[in-house]
Amino acid sequence: MIYLHILLFLMTIASTILVGGFLYSLAIMTILLCHELGHYLMSRRYGIPSTLPFFIPLPVPPFGTFGAVIKMKGVIVNRNALFDVGVAGPLCGFVVALPFIVAGIMMSTVTPLAGIPAASYMELGDPLLFRILGTLLVGDIPEGHDLVLHPFAYAGWVGLFVTSLNLLPVGQLDGGHVVYAVFGEKSKWVYRAVILGLGVLAALTNIGWLTLVILLLIFGMRHPRPFDDETEVNGTRKKIAILVLAIFILSFIPSPFPDMNLTKIIEKGF
Repeated sequence: MIYLHILLFLMTIASTILVGGFLYSLAIMTILLCHELGHYLMSRRYGIPSTLPFFIPLPVPPFGTFGAVIKMKGVIVNRNALFDVGVAGPLCGFVVALPFIVAGIMMSTVTPLAGIPAASYMELGDPLLFRILGTLLVGDIPEGHDLVLHPFAYAGWVGLFVTSLNLLPVGQLDGGHVVYAVFGEKSKWVYRAVILGLGVLAALTNIGWLTLVILLLIFGMRHPRPFDDETEVNGTRKKIAILVLAIFILSFIPSPFPDMNLTKIIEKGF
């Protein structure tokens, strides 16, 4: 089995180099690896059997990969363990992504859009963290210009996008683990609100969210109970949950690909 993990890892390195170049591959593979190792090491700490990360290559734009997953087996003992396993991946991935983002934005270039064929570049939505750092590190961008991201910055963008998806507080996503650990059975109301919110985003900003809504509805929004479902998480973990919420807010991109806006699609159709 170890050979399959190695093969998939090498194939994903190759696919990310193909899509974005060596520097992009170096950054995004580091971010994804640290995210999954956070889950893996925390699972091992609690004695939860888990596999090594399975990386998923995708040799086509825009990402070159579908990310990575680990498979955990057995029952999680209590809500504290569930919380720790859930937050370990996003926290590790976010901390590692930050220096790539800062360095990447500093090395990005402000470029006039005039004369550049629309098909030669891809417009990306800005997470709040990029807006803050862009203002601090680059300043105001003149009208008719845009910031062309360095491969490190683009890898950081992808890392934030993956982090925000994982932190959606639904089902068995990382955010679902955290919300269930904090709220228990009451978390089902959070799940429903998130599904409704994603549906609104699909209609107003980006039709791509509809795919995620369908997947979540198909694979279920219920969260399995840990063995001890009565003992609540302690105060320190509740404070960490607020930090994780802040990371989600900084990372979330309401319209990651503006060209997939439903209004624009309809206009192009006509």
